[in-house]
Amino acid sequence: MKLVIVVHHRFDLWNVPQWFVNRVRENFPSLEVIHHPDYEGIGKDLSEAEIAFTFSLRPEQFNWARKLRWIHAPTAAVHQLLFPALTNSDVVITNARDVHGPVVAEHVIALIFALAKKIPQAVRLQQRRIWGQEAIWHENLPPREVAGATLGLIGLGSIGSAVARLAAPLGMRVVALREHPEKEKPESVDAVFAPPELDRLLQQSHYVVVCAPLTPATHGLINAARLAAMRADSFLINVGRGPQVDGAALAEALSARRIAGAALDVFDEEPLPADSPLWGIENLLITPHTAGLTEKLWQRHYDLFSANLRRYLAGEPVLFMVDKEKGY
Repeated sequence: MKLVIVVHHRFDLWNVPQWFVNRVRENFPSLEVIHHPDYEGIGKDLSEAEIAFTFSLRPEQFNWARKLRWIHAPTAAVHQLLFPALTNSDVVITNARDVHGPVVAEHVIALIFALAKKIPQAVRLQQRRIWGQEAIWHENLPPREVAGATLGLIGLGSIGSAVARLAAPLGMRVVALREHPEKEKPESVDAVFAPPELDRLLQQSHYVVVCAPLTPATHGLINAARLAAMRADSFLINVGRGPQVDGAALAEALSARRIAGAALDVFDEEPLPADSPLWGIENLLITPHTAGLTEKLWQRHYDLFSANLRRYLAGEPVLFMVDKEKGY
């Protein structure tokens, strides 16, 4: 049985380290493990592979993979794999949502505190050697306490659930939106809404966090109308995917102070172009898709993938399966 590992990204942390490949070979000697650092010349190996560890395959590459039965994506998002031929096939897709949830949740909490305590403004004043106590207090909204604020989560998967678990002990009231609100509510969440009730969540939330998968239903979800439904003293945080937020509508709402501010970790185009108007918006905090960065990343990937690989080889159902019709 052949396993092909092929991940290629401009950012070196996302690429598979050699120790990961070596450990798979050592712990699964019955497998033929082939590692490609890029997609050049993968046709023959892919045509013989039963398992692929990759976050991207083009339709023509998938057409080569006649023996493929399982794709594991080292990402939470798998929309890039959901083209018709793969969606309609019997190939199972699993993702790494439990790898990213804890560290992205920490990033969300960091952003909430940064926005609440006006840390970006303090940094700008420091760079200008200005003791800005009065400015920080008087300009726009003053710093405020997080305890007692309402946190609205759009998405209650691995990231949303982890954010809720961190936010509740801080004294935040947590409300969430998810596709199936009838499911058992996590203890850390005070109320769960169905998708048609999104405006109810927006109207009561001081912090709105987008952490849902990218699907046709969530593409462009936060548009001008949704931004208008938010509180004037609220903040938008996006750690989901860039296309879920209408960038032009957000820029207009921020510039007009219709919402207090925002923090974005994901964008329609990455890297964010130098001429993007988003760079110049004072009440927007930009982090360059760093929410998932951690020195523990590949150990977590190995733990999750190896556990699933043991299940697969034993003929047991694999975990973290993606519903290819729903997109997550």
